[in-house]
Amino acid sequence: MAQLNMVQAINQALADEMARDDRVVLLGEDLGRDGGVFRVTEGLQERFGPERVLDTPLCESAIMGAAVGMAAYGLRPVPEIQFMGFTYSAFEQLFAHAARLRSRSRGRFSCPLVVRTPYGGGIKAPELHEESTEAIFCHIPGLKVVVPSGPYSAKGLLLAALRDPDPVLFLEPTRLYRMIKEEVPEGDYQLELGKARLARKGSAVTVVAWGSMLERVLKSVDGYDAEVIDLLTLNPLDLETLLASVQKTGRAVIVHEAIKTCGLGAEIAATLAEEAMLHLRAPILRVTAPDVPVPLAKLIDQYLPGPDRIRAALDEVLKY
Repeated sequence: MAQLNMVQAINQALADEMARDDRVVLLGEDLGRDGGVFRVTEGLQERFGPERVLDTPLCESAIMGAAVGMAAYGLRPVPEIQFMGFTYSAFEQLFAHAARLRSRSRGRFSCPLVVRTPYGGGIKAPELHEESTEAIFCHIPGLKVVVPSGPYSAKGLLLAALRDPDPVLFLEPTRLYRMIKEEVPEGDYQLELGKARLARKGSAVTVVAWGSMLERVLKSVDGYDAEVIDLLTLNPLDLETLLASVQKTGRAVIVHEAIKTCGLGAEIAATLAEEAMLHLRAPILRVTAPDVPVPLAKLIDQYLPGPDRIRAALDEVLKY
């Protein structure tokens, strides 16, 4: 199998699905002629033409609104928002229309679109270009939120998302775009949405992570008897896998690069406390970014959770 990075794996998934299903249409700023700001869609306009790979004006609400209409009338649009921090301009279209269309129409219409957007910190770009506000979108009923952690999961999850009958927000960790290479099958394969992955077996503590934090967690747990869960899908959560692990280990540490207050880690911690209280041997700890806006480039390494903070949390829960 070919060794691909995440950019190549996503490009391959898009190309394969566009070849298989002529309803798939890409739209966004600079994604056609220029191949997108990270060159993820490079070569697709040349292959499939400007009618299926559309360069749009710089207007996120228009991109999302057009995609909702396309999806309602039978196409499979894939709008790209250049950075997660720019999705806020399109939030009303996503929250009030895309996620509600099936319910609002009592099942007469669905909205099978996949919103692709780079997200997360570590590339030394200004604030809105490094946002990690996934918890906002996990609060939207009717919207699935998916985050790959490597090239293999990126292709498998994206193919599954492209065939889902309802809207999916597909968050692509920018720090991982070209950092990791993995074996990625050329053929068609899907990873089930709503299913987490056991990234490392252990018995003393469960560490939960997603996106680019998984790479940091796996490096940080060396020397610990830690079980690591890669969520892959943030909404809906794979509670079965989470609960089974915590019931075994009795301890949990949640690592995410979003701020702490009202982050997804709070929802996970509350659920574990509700459903696995009698199995817990220690408080559930969260390792997160501080409750401040994303800083300028020189401070980003201090802002994001790193190995020292992750290990300190592990040491703390293992005292109990």
